[in-house]
Amino acid sequence: MENDSKLQQSCWAYLPNVCLSRVFWWLDDRDRSRAALVCKRWNQAMYSGSLWRTRTITFSGRPSRSNTSEFESALWYVKRFGKYLEHLEIKFLNPYNAVLTRKFQVTMRGLLSRLCKCNSRLVSLTIQHLELDRLVWRNIIKNQFIKNLIIFLKRMGTHLVHLSLKGARVTLEEGCELLSSLSYLKNKSFASEINIEDFFSHHLSIYSSPLFHQTMSTFRNLVILTLNYNCISDELLDILCEHNAHSLWTINIKCHIHDPHGQVVWGMSWANLAKRAPKLKVNFFFERVMKHDSLARILLAEIPLRSISLRSCYFSDPDWSMRPTLTNLLPAYKHILQKLTLEFNNSHESLDEELLQLVLSCKKLFFLKIWAFLRVAFVERLLQNQAEGKCTLRTMKVRIYTNRYETIEEDRMLRDIFRRYRDLIDSELNYFVIAYPMM
Repeated sequence: MENDSKLQQSCWAYLPNVCLSRVFWWLDDRDRSRAALVCKRWNQAMYSGSLWRTRTITFSGRPSRSNTSEFESALWYVKRFGKYLEHLEIKFLNPYNAVLTRKFQVTMRGLLSRLCKCNSRLVSLTIQHLELDRLVWRNIIKNQFIKNLIIFLKRMGTHLVHLSLKGARVTLEEGCELLSSLSYLKNKSFASEINIEDFFSHHLSIYSSPLFHQTMSTFRNLVILTLNYNCISDELLDILCEHNAHSLWTINIKCHIHDPHGQVVWGMSWANLAKRAPKLKVNFFFERVMKHDSLARILLAEIPLRSISLRSCYFSDPDWSMRPTLTNLLPAYKHILQKLTLEFNNSHESLDEELLQLVLSCKKLFFLKIWAFLRVAFVERLLQNQAEGKCTLRTMKVRIYTNRYETIEEDRMLRDIFRRYRDLIDSELNYFVIAYPMM
């Protein structure tokens, strides 16, 4: 028994450093601290920089006994391991009251201040869904948090590559000051990935702001830009063309029903950008913007569109029809479209044929997601065309809406279709098809 114990200890004692670091990588903070007490070698493994390069710090946003430990552990981590950080994500989930937002602001002030002193390698910062326009954020708390973040970005902006402030919901002036702080020292920002989706408050016509255009002109190396359509204008596209055409790879654009989207953008501006940035891919995400007239003003033929998502979010409007969009607008991208997501309530019109023809016309389409009122036969026809080599899908996700509580008959038919095309599905498709009662 004693010999077995010695043998077991010797195995751990001679575990290679790379293996020991991997074991520590799987442990949480509490277990890592306990393991570091075992011996000097394990304590050294605890401070391996590779363990602490990426961190997600989550604050629950609800009053509980764990709140204090959440705030304290965040500061403890940054004090001990902040110098190793390269990728930092902050989550503040649904703040419940002003007391918690105050605690969060104070904690972030200490956290950001400490990082400024000890860290010189942070390349990615993500702070999403703060929704600073909510009443739970008192003005004095919000202003102090923004001030602290601006100071941090001014000091770290020289080496920050990725910044995501998605869902911040700030004013135009606050947003532009935050973005401008990235170029504070050099009057130019070389950040390559910026996510400002839902960054500005609702109802703001950012596209008409000279301040926003001036701010965006400081970026010189954008590769991925994510923003709302209420930021898009001829001026912005010209700025991207002038300063970022050499690097620009992807533009993700969200268009929400509550954001202004009635501006006129000329196809020539998109054409010039696409010509200067030949690798550019544009992805559109529409939420409750479904009417043909609105979409036709936005979806210009000159846009190098690779992905489009149209979601009605279960809302139904008898005054709009999807047919013109499926037959007139989307076919304009049949030679370049790769991903198509359609989620809409079309109970008043049958669109099976139009959807099938659209999919077959898009020769590069590999991802298809459809939630709509369809016949089960639509799935079978799509699989048959896939078997005949008439479409090139790799992912097929279909939710067939029905007006009945029970979907027994649809489920039986879908099982039969799956059995007939199982070999095709197993070899070629990421396949998910269900019937869903939509009452």
